[in-house]
Amino acid sequence: MRLDKFLADTTDLTRSLATKAVKQGRVLVNGDKPKTAAVKIADTDVVTLDGEALTLESGFRYIIMNKPTGYVCTHRDSTHPLVFDLLEGIINPRDLHTVGRLDVDTTGLLLITDDGQWSHILTSPKRHKPKVYRAWLAEDLCDEAELRFERGILLEDDDTPTLPAQLQRISPREVLVTIHEGRYHQVKRMFAALGNHVEKLHRESMGGLELPADLAVGEYRPLTEEEIARAIAVG
Repeated sequence: MRLDKFLADTTDLTRSLATKAVKQGRVLVNGDKPKTAAVKIADTDVVTLDGEALTLESGFRYIIMNKPTGYVCTHRDSTHPLVFDLLEGIINPRDLHTVGRLDVDTTGLLLITDDGQWSHILTSPKRHKPKVYRAWLAEDLCDEAELRFERGILLEDDDTPTLPAQLQRISPREVLVTIHEGRYHQVKRMFAALGNHVEKLHRESMGGLELPADLAVGEYRPLTEEEIARAIAVG
C-alpha cells in the first residue's frame, strides 16, 4: 500500500494533506523519514505520525449510537450538524453510513456501519425487520387506533397501505409503536392519518438490538460480535 493511502485510511488526513505531512517530516516509517508519500509500505512496517503509531483497522465496523435531537443522518448538510461529527476518534467516518435514517428531531437507537450487506438486511422492505418507537402525541389517542395500525393505514401520497403495525398505549398520549418497514416519516404520517400529531419520537430498538440503558445521549460504542449477529437474526 502507498504511504499516502495508508495515512488517509488511518487518520483524518486527505491524501494531499498526508503528502504534505510527509514533506514536513512528521511521518516516520520504521523510524526513518520517507523520501516520498508514494513509497510502498508492508504490513510489518511501523508508521508514526507526530510520534504516534498508526494501525490500519481490518474488517467492517459496526457502531451503535444514542442519537440526540438536532443531528442529521447524512454526510452533508448546510443547516444542521451531522451524526458523524459525534464520532470522535473514528478513522475515516466518511466511509461509514447510517442504517436507515432518523429525522433531525428523532432521537434514540442509530446503527452506523460500512458493511453494506448487513445494512441491507436490516433495512430491506422484504426482510420486515421490526423497529420500535416511543412516541409522545399532541392529542389523546383515538379508541380505534390499535385496530387501524394492525389493519394497515393508507398514508397520504402512498399507493398501498402500511404493513400491519403494533400499537401499545402507555398513557393517552404516550405509546409504543412497532413497524416492519421504513417509509418516509412513517410513524409521524401514521398518526397524522388518525388526526393526531407526534410531538416527540424516540427509537428504542431495531432488528434484534435494543438501545443500551447505559448509553448516554450523543454517545456511541462498537457493537459486539454477538450483537452484530443478533441484529439481523430477528424478523
